[in-house]
Amino acid sequence: MAISQAKLDQFIRDGLVVIEDVLSIDEVNTLKESCLQLVREMDPKEHHGVFSTTSHNQAKDDYFLESGDKIRFFFEKDTVDEDTLELKLPKEDCLNKIGHALHWLEPNFKKITFGSKMKDVASSIGLKKPVVVQGMYIFKQPRVGSEVTPHQDGTFLRNDPLNLVGFWFPIDDATLENGCLWYIPGSHKLQVSRHFVRNPKKEMSDEPLMVFHGENPPFNDSAWVAAPVKKGSLVLIHGQVLHKSEANNSTQPRHAYTFHMVETDGCQYSKNNWLQPTPELPFPFLFEN
Repeated sequence: MAISQAKLDQFIRDGLVVIEDVLSIDEVNTLKESCLQLVREMDPKEHHGVFSTTSHNQAKDDYFLESGDKIRFFFEKDTVDEDTLELKLPKEDCLNKIGHALHWLEPNFKKITFGSKMKDVASSIGLKKPVVVQGMYIFKQPRVGSEVTPHQDGTFLRNDPLNLVGFWFPIDDATLENGCLWYIPGSHKLQVSRHFVRNPKKEMSDEPLMVFHGENPPFNDSAWVAAPVKKGSLVLIHGQVLHKSEANNSTQPRHAYTFHMVETDGCQYSKNNWLQPTPELPFPFLFEN
């Protein structure tokens, strides 16, 4: 499904666009059930990953650093007892996300990610030889789903020149109450000035594996625009646009599936990025799979 010229113009102008009804309700339900089956099979005693965009616990964690070619589970920081590592709630209520090779290793997620609709969208926005570098299921659970702080995706997945697009699918309706996306229209014209990279100076065991360099570009709080969307929609996110989501303080979940495409035609993926291809999983090309 090629996107309309109007939607393409909006994406070029604003850096984010909502395209309705890209996935059918059956496809949405299949993704949700596939994810919940992974959760049912997961033993929390073997998975102690914690993910937070405020405390950045994951920056010290091999479990996170080595997750690029695996399906791993990351919990909300306030749902895990720091001393015993026991969960305070049932495991399905404690998860922050699953990542980062969901797009390749789980058949139903792979079918969507590398399907004809995604190939058509990628072609419509001018991608020539994109690779899919990560796939994540974000839970944003009722009352425990934490905020995602303002960021540009190019902070985490840098290539030169930067050509990176996020594909974000709400699996539940994303509303103002349960933590929909917010963005600053036009902020994709700002340079990426903050980078999350493997620590080149790690020498001591207590030093983080990954570090931030630089700061986000300045922005005006009044510039944020909400992007509530119905499940089955696609939100295209330019790699430089500033975006965020608030905590879920409602009684309703806000699950989402997201993956990122990075252009390889004339672009060089940074070897300093935290996420790197492996012999087990080289970054798969969209149009060849």
